[in-house]
Amino acid sequence: MKIGFISFHSFSNPGGVKNHILGLSKEFEKRGIETKIIVPRRKLKENYGKNVILLGTSIPLNIAGTQGDLVCNFNPLSIKRMLNKEKFDILHFHNFIIPSASQILERSDATNIITFHANTEAAPIVSTMINNLSGLINHKVRGVIGVASFNLEPFKKFNGLKRVIPNGIDLNEFNPKIKRLDKFDNSKINILFLGRIEERKGLIYLLMAYKILQERYNNLRLIIVGDGPLKEECEEYTKENNLKEVYWEGTQSGDIVPQYFSTCDIYCSPAIFGESFGIVLLEAMALGKPVCGFSNMGYKELLQNTKGEDFLAEPKNEIDLSKKLEKLIDNEKLRKELGEWGLKEVQKYSWERVADKVLDFYKECEEQN
Repeated sequence: MKIGFISFHSFSNPGGVKNHILGLSKEFEKRGIETKIIVPRRKLKENYGKNVILLGTSIPLNIAGTQGDLVCNFNPLSIKRMLNKEKFDILHFHNFIIPSASQILERSDATNIITFHANTEAAPIVSTMINNLSGLINHKVRGVIGVASFNLEPFKKFNGLKRVIPNGIDLNEFNPKIKRLDKFDNSKINILFLGRIEERKGLIYLLMAYKILQERYNNLRLIIVGDGPLKEECEEYTKENNLKEVYWEGTQSGDIVPQYFSTCDIYCSPAIFGESFGIVLLEAMALGKPVCGFSNMGYKELLQNTKGEDFLAEPKNEIDLSKKLEKLIDNEKLRKELGEWGLKEVQKYSWERVADKVLDFYKECEEQN
């Protein structure tokens, strides 16, 4: 079996879809399954190794408080040449961005699968566009996966197989044995934010909650890892409100990322909307850290009916968020209990288990042909 993973998001920046594809591809390769990854080009010079094929062009697009992609193949003949050369048994589309997705799907003779990662609550036009292509999708696609149940909503008109299969995590990369960062390793309680500094990720609300907490505690530190269009605004808020012990670490990648999680005592993700899952929550849980944040759709589904659900605050409510954080700041035993719970909970999201579910789904879809 030869599988082609198609990303409609540039690989030039970090991202959840990129991590998902790389994680699944790595697990399949371990099992002797040949894979190639197809991604659009955003820069003149990009090289991600022999297993990554550059196809089409990604134009960055700011939409609904976050950065997305508009992807098009300006030379449709290149699609057919690539498909004829690679001869994939399965083409696994990740998200479905117009027009590139339909351009490839029209020309594919493989078993076509879609995993939909996007939460369309803030951009309903995406659902409309997918519904308008329901004829093509029903004709060419054998199965649709959602990383959460609501990801399947745009595919109401789809007649094939549907399944919820969550995101995965590399438990070798993220585990409690990871070394802490020395510069933050002292008696202070470290609260970590790691993500893009944009409207959707809600950092400003964490800063507002931190301001409330700083008036009551003198042993807190806020570590901010990431960059984005609202960084300057958030830095200005920090200065104007005289917030102490706030550290701006910029964008980080590679082995140091798990070290930031290892260093924190509490991980907080104040995303206000648009989350489909919550990979950053899994990453923190894999290191035995308690997590909290806002009760957006993705986080709510991930943590529903678990201990973690109690630490999700009302979105955009910094007072409620400060109360959730305060419970964890005040109670070291509770932090430890939540960390131990997270370590057990995260095991179900290992790439080994997720890959098993995806391969089973491929088999079911192929049997439909």
